[in-house]
Amino acid sequence: MKTYKAALVGCSRMGAFIDNEVPPSFGAYSHAAGYEACERTELIACSDLRAEAMKQVGIRYGVPEHRQYLDYREMIDREKPDIVSVATQPEQRAEIVVFAAERGAGAIYGEKAMAASLDEADTMVAAVERAGAVFNMGTNRRWHPGYDAMKDVIDSGRIGRLRSLIVHQTGPLFNGASHSFDLLMRLNGDKPVAWVQAHLPNGDRVIDGERLTEDPVGHGILQFEDGVTAYALNSGRGMEVEAVGDAGVVTGLRNDKEWHVREHGARDHRGRSVLVPGEFPPFERASSTVRLIEDLVRSLDTGEQPRGGVRTARANTELIFAFVESHVRGGVRVALPIGGSRYRLQRDRQPREPKYIR
Repeated sequence: MKTYKAALVGCSRMGAFIDNEVPPSFGAYSHAAGYEACERTELIACSDLRAEAMKQVGIRYGVPEHRQYLDYREMIDREKPDIVSVATQPEQRAEIVVFAAERGAGAIYGEKAMAASLDEADTMVAAVERAGAVFNMGTNRRWHPGYDAMKDVIDSGRIGRLRSLIVHQTGPLFNGASHSFDLLMRLNGDKPVAWVQAHLPNGDRVIDGERLTEDPVGHGILQFEDGVTAYALNSGRGMEVEAVGDAGVVTGLRNDKEWHVREHGARDHRGRSVLVPGEFPPFERASSTVRLIEDLVRSLDTGEQPRGGVRTARANTELIFAFVESHVRGGVRVALPIGGSRYRLQRDRQPREPKYIR
């Protein structure tokens, strides 16, 4: 079977070295580690504005110096990769994705959030679809086997009709809520959202006209068109996720480490149903990054769309800017689609330096 050539733009933490910060139980977690672990891909080239970061990628992942590029355009034109990973900050992401699609990359793995503005997300959608490429965004829980099992419980009807979803760690909209929103969407079958209502505790400080000077922290409500209500909280409980049906509850705890089902199975003294522990389906743990990459490989093999997709990534981005719009308008409900947004993330700071050694 064909081995697909991958090229990395952005040699920092999620691009290549976050594996040195997370527990080994995460498996291959960075883009580069994912390509190394996937049997169907080979990381052949990398690009960054920092020569030292590329040198470290070369040392760790075997990318030779002549395939380390300060200009990603030169890398893509010369190396002609099948897959391009874009692990930069959101502010730079759109132009790189558009260039990769226009120069023939069949698959693109873009970090979250998708883009720094909704207009840029729309430009990315148009470029990817025009080129016939496929796109997955790095909201890894979409490919986490535990959340696959959680979704199976929901879809099976064991907890009855889904009524609500709760995530207890939403965090900054671009860096954190992009994960939370994607998971809420995934657990509800990627149904459309009808409206959101949100508050950004630091919003008044970081929204400067049309510019977001930092990634705003947010929490709020997402009302899906099918009647399911999702609560995106910052409760202090850490990453906990719960799906509540009219006949039971399924929960993920401790940042994807613990899973529970409770379902109707007893009666109280008044004859009302009481939830009792049930069996959560067994699943085999695996790297979500590798599974995301394998999803792109499957699309390249078959021509089918991936589990994520550029439209799903765009819907996620729209939720971010809908939260911003709701806050700016005093916390009112904002109906989707919002049609457009004048806001853009534009920070005056350098990205965090990677930890090259565990």
